Parts: sequence; structure tokens; C-alpha cells
Amino acid sequence: MVINDAVQLTVTITLFVLSYIFYRINVSFCCFFILVAVFTTRNTPVNLASMAIERYVAICRPLRHHQICTVRRTYAVIGLIWFLCAAPGIADLFVALATESLSFFHKSVFCMTSNVFKDPILAHKRLAFDIIYFSCVFLTLVFTYLRILLAVRALSTEKVSAQRARNTILLHGAQLAMCMLSYVSPSVEIVLQQIFPGRVLEIRFVNYLIVYILPRFLGPIVYGVRDKQFRTYLKMYHLSNRCRVKLQTVFKEDTSSMS
Repeated sequence: MVINDAVQLTVTITLFVLSYIFYRINVSFCCFFILVAVFTTRNTPVNLASMAIERYVAICRPLRHHQICTVRRTYAVIGLIWFLCAAPGIADLFVALATESLSFFHKSVFCMTSNVFKDPILAHKRLAFDIIYFSCVFLTLVFTYLRILLAVRALSTEKVSAQRARNTILLHGAQLAMCMLSYVSPSVEIVLQQIFPGRVLEIRFVNYLIVYILPRFLGPIVYGVRDKQFRTYLKMYHLSNRCRVKLQTVFKEDTSSMS
């Protein structure tokens, strides 16, 4: 998930910078940026669902956790997730190659999905895949959270572990709710562009910050603060900074009094 978010942020930030500098870029480069961005964006909710299933197995099936969640199966699940999320984008590319002329890929356009994959059927297909992906992930999170919540109430010896797993599922649910904005953001962006026709770039930039940056910015912070070792070092760093500031203040006061 970390690698996926790092790739997603790198590609989307690069695309935004190029869009602001050049406004129009080559269609071939635009296809690459769009496919990678859409692929990694779809990966995030599915990754959250797989992590929720792992937590469910660890709490509700603890004796079989080491048998089910092996390293080999983890790699297989990661490969399956990447295949399922990449397949719709690759299909769009093949349709574009079959329907568009070769000269189209040498043109320069404003890099948007609707400007590159222009077939109306592809828009309906993307909407259908988004609904299917989101529905499956949402149902998976609801099921795992309810089962873990019941396990927390039933367990008497492993309450700390169960409570931690429940908090993890809650965090995944919050991240999924924020990632859900990516499914409605295109429609909202179109409405805002009709209301404010002269603010297209500003609307896209704010939409990008809220929908794509914020969910991936909060996740590492929350996970880092929850880590005991990281929290200990953070407190030590904060205390050392406070002591340094106090020493500098005292030194300045002594210097001013001597002068």
C-alpha cells in the first residue's frame, strides 16, 4: 500500500505540474500518466479491504492465521489486486488503439480521461467498474468490522489485540470514506466548472488536494502516532526542542542583563 500510494502521488503530482506548465501534452504520455494514476487510485480501496480481511483472520481465526496468511499467499493476493485494478485501464487503452488513428497519439491535448479515451461506452464501463469495486470493498469492510466488534465483546483475554484490530478497521473505514470521494469527484468537478467557468484549474487543484492528497496524507500520520516506538521518539524530540528553546531564552536574558 505504501508503494502504491507513493507511485500514485508521484505520477499525479508530475501530471499536475506538467498540466500547469505546458497545459497540453502529448497523447501518448498522457495515456501513460492516466493509466498509472487510475490504476493506483483503484488499488487503494482494494488494499484496505485485503488488510481488513487479514485483521479479521487474526482476531476471529487466530489458530489458522499462520496457515492462511502466508508470505506466498500474500504475494499472490497482491498480484491479483494489481491485475484486477489494471485490467479496466488496459482495456480502455486497447479500445483507444483500435478506434483512434495513429496521428491522434501524436497530438497534444489537455490531459484528462475524457480527452484521451473519448468513446462514450468507456465512460459507462468505468462507472460500472467503480461501482462494483466500491460495493465489494464496502461490504468487505462492514462484514469484517462487525465480526471483529463481536469478537471484541466476546474475548476476555485478548482484549488489547482485539481492540487494536477494531481501531485498525475503523481507520480503514475512514480512509475508504475519503477514497470514496474519488468516485463522485468527477461529477462534482463538472458542476463546479459550470458554476465557475473561469476557475477550471483552481477547481481541479482543490479537488486533487481533497480527494487524492488528504487521504494518503492522514494515513501515515495516524499509523505513525499509533506506533509506540515512534510516539516515544516524537515525545523525546518535542521535549528536546522545548529545552533548547528555554536554554536559548535564558542565555539571551543573561546576555542582556550583563550588557
